[in-house]
Amino acid sequence: MTHAVSELCVPVPWGDIRGKVWGPDQGRPVLCLHGWADNCGTFNTLIPLLPKECRYVAVDLAGHGLSSHRPPGVSYSFPAYVADVRRVADALHLKKFAIIGHSMGEQNFILYVFLSHKIKCKSHSASFLITGADIAGMFSALYPEMVDALILLDTYGLLPTDSTEISKVMRQGIEEMLQFEKKEEKRRVYSYEKAVERLLAANPTLSKDSANILLERGLVQVEGGFVFSRDLRVNFKNIERISLEQSLEMQSRIQASVLVVLAEEGFDRIFSEPAQKKFTSILLQCLQDRNHTVVTVAGDHHVHLDHPEVVAPVVSDFLQSNVSSQSDNRKPKETSNL
Repeated sequence: MTHAVSELCVPVPWGDIRGKVWGPDQGRPVLCLHGWADNCGTFNTLIPLLPKECRYVAVDLAGHGLSSHRPPGVSYSFPAYVADVRRVADALHLKKFAIIGHSMGEQNFILYVFLSHKIKCKSHSASFLITGADIAGMFSALYPEMVDALILLDTYGLLPTDSTEISKVMRQGIEEMLQFEKKEEKRRVYSYEKAVERLLAANPTLSKDSANILLERGLVQVEGGFVFSRDLRVNFKNIERISLEQSLEMQSRIQASVLVVLAEEGFDRIFSEPAQKKFTSILLQCLQDRNHTVVTVAGDHHVHLDHPEVVAPVVSDFLQSNVSSQSDNRKPKETSNL
C-alpha cells in the first residue's frame, strides 16, 4: 500500500501557501515543516516510510518552494511563520495534530558563506536563520493545546541568542533589509546542471538525488534557464530573537511529547560559537529532565532525506506511541484545497 499524494494550496492575504499531502482524508494529521532554504520536498523520501494511517501535510513555508513571497517591505520572522502555521491549521480545520520540523539554519548559513564566498567562517553569535524546527517549537509553546506530538529533526528547536548580542543582530537584520530595498533585484539565471552544482556546493552532504528532489519545487523556469524560487530575503538575519531564559520558558509550555532526532554529523558539529554549544547542552538537559526522547542516528543534517530508512523507524515508533486517535479532529466536510 502506497501513500496517495496531492497538492495543497491555502489562500493567505498575500497569495498562497503551497505544499503536498500524503495519506487518507481522515488520517491523523501530521504537519511537516522544512528547514531554511529547503521546501516540502525534503520529506518526499521519509513520509512514504511512516505510518500509513496518518495524513501528512508538508508545506512550503512562505518565500520557499512554490509558496508566495511575502509583500515588499515585510520581513520573514518567527511570529509571522507561526501565524502561517495557524492559518494552515484553520484552513484545514485541524484541532490537534503532530508536527515534524527539520533543521537549525546556522548550519546551512555557515556552509553557504564558507563554500560560496571562500572565506573563513567568523563567530557570529546565534546568527541562525528561521527553520521549520524553530517554528514547530514556537508554535507548540504558543498553542500547546493543538499539538500532541513534536518531532525535531537534527535540532533542539528554539535556539536562543546571547542576550548581549540581540541588539546587534537585530540591527544587522534591519540594515540588510533596508539595503536590499534600495537595490534592483536581479536574479541569476542558471542551467539546470549549474543550479544542481550550486545547491550541492552550499549543502555538500546532500546527495545528488536529494538535490534533484528539492529542485522540483526550488526552481522556476524562465527565459534562458532557471531561477531559484525562494525569496532572497529569507537569507537575511532573523530579527526576532529570544534569550536563553525566554527559550527555556517557552520550552516549559510545550505539552506535547517531544522526540529529538540528532544526526551524528549534523548541525551540532557546525556551531562556531562556544556559547551556542553551551545553549544546546542546556536545552538538551531540560528536554531530558522533562522525560522527552532524544535519539542520535548515523548520518548528516539531511539524513531524513538522503537515508530515510535510518530515521523512519524512530519517527514511526514515536508517532504510533504518542499520537492519539483523531476521529473528531476535523469537521465532516473536507476542504477543497486538498
